Amino acid sequence: MRMIFHYLKPFLPRMTLGVSIKFIGAIMDLLLPWILSYLIDEVAPTRSMGRVLLWGGAMVLASVLAWVTNIVANRMAAWVAQHTTRAIRHDLFERISQFSCSQIDEFTIPSLESRLTSDTYHVHQFIGMMQRIGIRAPILLIGGILITLTLDPVLTLVLVCTLPFLAVSVTLISRKGVPLYTQLQKGVDGMVRTVRETISGIRVIKALSKTEYERGRFDGINRDVVRREKKAGITMGLTNPMMNLFLNLGLTAVIVTGAFRVNAGLSQPGKIIAFLSYFTIILNAMMAVTRIFVMYSRGAASGARIAQVLDTPPGLDIVPSPKEDSPYHVEFSHVTFSYNKTEPTIEDISFALRPGETLGIIGATGCGKSTIMSLLMRLYDADSGKVAISGCRVDSLPPEVLHTKFGVVFQNDVLFADTIRENIDFGRGLPEEDIEKAARCAQAWEFISSLPKGLDHMLTSKGTNLSGGQRQRVLLARALAGNPEILLLDDSSSALDYKTDAALRRALREEYAGTTTLIAAQRVSSLLHADHILVLEDGREIGYGTHEELMKTCEVYQDIASSQLGQSPA
Repeated sequence: MRMIFHYLKPFLPRMTLGVSIKFIGAIMDLLLPWILSYLIDEVAPTRSMGRVLLWGGAMVLASVLAWVTNIVANRMAAWVAQHTTRAIRHDLFERISQFSCSQIDEFTIPSLESRLTSDTYHVHQFIGMMQRIGIRAPILLIGGILITLTLDPVLTLVLVCTLPFLAVSVTLISRKGVPLYTQLQKGVDGMVRTVRETISGIRVIKALSKTEYERGRFDGINRDVVRREKKAGITMGLTNPMMNLFLNLGLTAVIVTGAFRVNAGLSQPGKIIAFLSYFTIILNAMMAVTRIFVMYSRGAASGARIAQVLDTPPGLDIVPSPKEDSPYHVEFSHVTFSYNKTEPTIEDISFALRPGETLGIIGATGCGKSTIMSLLMRLYDADSGKVAISGCRVDSLPPEVLHTKFGVVFQNDVLFADTIRENIDFGRGLPEEDIEKAARCAQAWEFISSLPKGLDHMLTSKGTNLSGGQRQRVLLARALAGNPEILLLDDSSSALDYKTDAALRRALREEYAGTTTLIAAQRVSSLLHADHILVLEDGREIGYGTHEELMKTCEVYQDIASSQLGQSPA
């Protein structure tokens, strides 16, 4: 909860004003039964219509003031809750964007999405309710008890005797509620993950007629969430009937005791009526307190999940190291890396590229091609070995410096629901000529210029209104538009026909000759003209050289070339 209080500090003046207004409204509510008691016991017996109208007017004024102050205070509370939640959500998103890929893998994307959405919503509800009911209910509760003491101390003692039972009940139940709501949010994480998977793979699901299977899978996780929410709801729901039981028992005792006292001449009817009104106020206040505990349980559970993310430092620290004199632009030296820290994904990988050279990486699916590119961009840190750019280890470069060196097309890259121009520019403010040059080089200009709005053509989310080859060409244009030092192409031409692929490679050699390029591909034809080709198998290097050299020395490469190009070993 300290995290929530930290974000509330800037709004303390406004909250203080809101609390003051809420306090005035609560006092007005407390005055109404007292005025009624005075009217019945003191004013009515005098038969003075003027005094009756005067005190009746006082009751109307108190009611109006209570109504107005509550509206104003509630609006101020909503404003504070909205702006506090916005600040929390902003910092949460910023911290997530600073996480390393290994940290994102640890939290999981569905869990982070849930923390950004449902958890922040619960915190928003908690902040708003604490300012509205959390201030009003204690004032009415304590104020009601104090005023009833002045009316009839004996009846007040009867009421107060029920409060310890209520306090113990609420405390025990709330202790069980917080862990249950934490488990509920974990269940929501699983449901978000299932929904993301289903939506992302909807075409495959329909193509394989697995709609019913996916419905069943979602039904299972949905039932689990319902079960957890039901368990938490029933546990916290015990507070209402228990409080009703204790308070109504107290109310019965007050009525019986009050009747005997009025009959004995120890109290007056107006006081009994006022006392019953105050008892109702106290009852409603106690019921509001139970709702606060429910919201507190959910808010505390969600706040702890949010704080866990905010308290996690960025995973990739800058490690200062001296720059070495090196003739190489990109260098891997005996690099080993494992995602699960048990079995290496790549092992003892070494290569060096001079500025402007091209490295092709080929091998079976899962051999580590994409991992090499991720390590070069320092999305992950190598377990051992050295990864360097121009003599500087990548772990010594700040991310804002390192990542501006790259143009990259990932294996499963994303286009956004925006214009083609904005998808290529990607918020970098690039000149028009650079965007057009990149589109031409990526072989995308032909189809872009044929669209009615050209570069201003609006794409749907993930670019689903383009073909696979068109999407890849727009992504290639994005990578090239920033004139990168290093170009990383991870299986980025798989959807291109051979003619377009050849034109793309020719344009890269002519227009971006000074760019050091790494190409991970399944096609030998995409790597024929590379300066170096790295052949991987199960994360290990089994061949390195030019196409001609590998056709003489690497049996695996010979088999790939033979199956794709019909070439035989020299």
